[in-house]
Parts: sequence; C-alpha cells; structure tokens
Amino acid sequence: MQELNTYVLTEKKSKFIAYIYAVNSENEVQEILASTKKEYKDAKHIVYAYRLLENGQIKAKYTDNKEPQGTAGRPILYLLEQKNLTNILAIVVRYFGGTLLGKGGLVRAYSNSVKNAIEGANL
Repeated sequence: MQELNTYVLTEKKSKFIAYIYAVNSENEVQEILASTKKEYKDAKHIVYAYRLLENGQIKAKYTDNKEPQGTAGRPILYLLEQKNLTNILAIVVRYFGGTLLGKGGLVRAYSNSVKNAIEGANL
C-alpha cells in the first residue's frame, strides 16, 4: 500500500481532501480506511471507492458515508472504471462548511477532487 497523491478542493467552505492509494488486497484497504478514520475523527464524511484485480476478477466497492445516495462513492468508482484503474483506492475526507451543495454539487466536488488527485498521481 502506497499513497500516490493528495488533492484538496474547497467548495462553498466545504473542504474535500482526496487521497489515491495503490493497494493489493481488501486487507490493505481496510487498514488504510481505519487509519484515515482515526486521523480524521472530526470529519463529517469519509467516502471511498476501490477496484482490485484478484484472480482475474475485478472487485469493486464504494460508500457514500451518509451523503445522499449516489453523490459521493459512486461517482468516485465511476472515475476509476472510466480510467480502467485497478488496485487503486480513492478516499475523500469532507469537512462540511455550512452550505449545502445539493446533489449535483456533491457529485462535482467529489468527482473533481478525485479526478485531480488521479491526474497528479500520473495514473
């Protein structure tokens, strides 16, 4: 497991911190998630998506972590699929800034933060 890049996006005073990791197993994913949750105990949301290639099969999972359904983890997973990335974990830590972004705003903020983190990682 290796952190490949970090990108910070601020949208209407909400802060989105995106991390991209190279991972090889679900155990590594769980270790990184546990560490992230411990480090960012005060964050409003910690969402993620990953794709792993195991035994010729792609395993994928995501969570919206109490954001409106389909506005956080799913768009992140979609980006990983579009770029055909495997053995990658994307995590976004969100600090709520007091202004609701709406479903479209959330999708854009989560997607843009991960898109920029991926581009910065040269994947």
